[in-house]
Amino acid sequence: MLHFFQRPRSPFKTGVLVLIWGWMLTFVLLPNVMIIFTSVMTRGDSHFIEWQLTLDNYIRVFDPLYLQVFISSLWMAVITTLICLIIGYPFAFAISRFPAHVKPFLMLLVIIPFWTNSLVRTYALKVLLATKGLLNQSLLSLGLIDTPLRMLYTEGAVILGLVYVLLPFMILPLYAVFDQLNYNYIEAAQDLGASKIKTFWHLVIPLTMPGIIAGSLLVLLPAMGMFYIADLLGGAKHLLIGNLIKNQFLDARDWPFGATASIFLTSAMAILLYAYWRSIKLMKQQVNV
Repeated sequence: MLHFFQRPRSPFKTGVLVLIWGWMLTFVLLPNVMIIFTSVMTRGDSHFIEWQLTLDNYIRVFDPLYLQVFISSLWMAVITTLICLIIGYPFAFAISRFPAHVKPFLMLLVIIPFWTNSLVRTYALKVLLATKGLLNQSLLSLGLIDTPLRMLYTEGAVILGLVYVLLPFMILPLYAVFDQLNYNYIEAAQDLGASKIKTFWHLVIPLTMPGIIAGSLLVLLPAMGMFYIADLLGGAKHLLIGNLIKNQFLDARDWPFGATASIFLTSAMAILLYAYWRSIKLMKQQVNV
């Protein structure tokens, strides 16, 4: 009887729901299901895959050669995340302390890099870091160095490129939490005799932890998959997981193993998102208590 008296859903809402669910099923669920099925198939000689079930691809991932790529990729992604956090945390705090009419302009300056394709910006960074690039030429002309520095095709160049591209993704969520931070808590802590270090460690960091975790996820996860940055700035020596996946699909034509590697990357993403959800839930419980 209750269904009979409920108001019918409007056609607009129904159309929006159908569009959203259709998009998610077609472009999110279906591709991931295809990747899972491909990962348990066998590489074919005449075709990309053969319909022969196997788990060899999952065993092959733990080969020392590929495991080293995963570890190296995770290492560079973690270093990138830490650098972005060290730079982005005080930067977001400083922006949040400006007058309200200035903040939109400052945030616009942070967002402006998104107006240019990240691949184009990476090429620009390559020109700066090259042996005969602008940075080396400037240092030589100033007499600070005698011979050009080798900055390109190094691990540091890859990390620099990742920081350059992903830093705004760290600043934006941090700015959101700083902008909503109640500074009365900080003033109360200082009135009660807490030092600036204790106030920062025991009050500011816990209150801004959602922004720290969100920014870290937005940097860490893409950093492991941006293969074009490693290709342009790291050469063939410093690979990311994205390079491994791209090479398996496009060069080696080993689609099953490429799908398996992508599943490991997706699984890492799911674990980190679950950790983020759990941490937010625990922090809300502590606040309510």
